[in-house]
Amino acid sequence: PNTLTSDKNYQYVVRTNPTNKAQTDVLGIVGERYVPVQNEELFAFGDNILDGGGRWETAGSIRGGRVVFGSLALERETVLDPSGVADKVKTYLLINTSHDGSIAIQASITPVRVVCANTLNLALGAKRGKNAIKQSFKIRHTQTAEGKIAVARETLGLANKYMDAFDAMAHAMIQKEITATQFNDIILAAYPKPEKDSKGALKKWENKIDLINDIYTGEFNGMIAGNAWGAFNALTERLDWYRSSRGGNNESILAAASGFDPAINAEKNRLLNVVRNTLELV
Repeated sequence: PNTLTSDKNYQYVVRTNPTNKAQTDVLGIVGERYVPVQNEELFAFGDNILDGGGRWETAGSIRGGRVVFGSLALERETVLDPSGVADKVKTYLLINTSHDGSIAIQASITPVRVVCANTLNLALGAKRGKNAIKQSFKIRHTQTAEGKIAVARETLGLANKYMDAFDAMAHAMIQKEITATQFNDIILAAYPKPEKDSKGALKKWENKIDLINDIYTGEFNGMIAGNAWGAFNALTERLDWYRSSRGGNNESILAAASGFDPAINAEKNRLLNVVRNTLELV
C-alpha cells in the first residue's frame, strides 16, 4: 500500500486480499532476515506425512490470514472399553504457521473424542531428556527431498510415542469408577465456590456447575458417566463448546476447539491434574 514506509531494518509481510484482489493486506512487520513460509510449504509438509497414511481433514486461517492451519487425520485410533461403550478417540496432527513472525511451522498431536469432537491436547510424561513425550513441537525447515521425508518420519514417530502415553492414561481413567460425591469433589476442586458474591460471581458459578453436571449426564457423556474419563470429558467439553466468545469474536472458540489456543490447552492440563489428584490416579 502507498501508506507504507520503508526501513532497512524491517520489512512488511503482505498478501493480496483473497476476496478483493485490488486490496493489499499487511499481515505483519518483521526483521530484515525473516523469510516467510508460504501456505503451499505448510501443506506440502503435511503431504509428506500423508505418505505414511492419513488424510487432510480441515484447513483454514484466523486473525485475518495471519495464522494458517490444517489438520491431518492419522490412521491411529484408540477404542476405550471396546466390549462396552466403545468410546473412540482419533489422532489428528494439527500443523500451523503464522505470517506475522510470531511462530514458524509447528505441529501438535491432537487426540479428539469422536462422539463430541472434544480436543484433548494434554502434556503427558516427561518433557525433557531421552524419554521426553512431546505433544507440540517446531518443524525443522528443510529444502531437500531427503530432509523433508526425514522430518515427516520423525513427526510420525513423535505422534505414535505421544499416543502410546495417551492410550495408557485414557484406559486407566475409564477403568476408574467414581461416585456422584467424587464427581462433585472434582468440580469443587476445579472451580471452588466464590467466597464473595461480587458482580454476580455466585450466580455465574452456579450456572457453570449446573452446566457441567448437565454435560456429564447428557447425550455425549452419559455413556461414560461414572468414571474418571467421563468426569474429565465433561469439564473439557464445556471449554470447547459452551464458552462465550471473547469480545464477540468466534475465532477464539474456533482456536480452542481446533486445539491451538494455548490458554485453553493450559486449562485442560490443569483440569486433568485436578481429576487425577482428586482421585489419586498415578
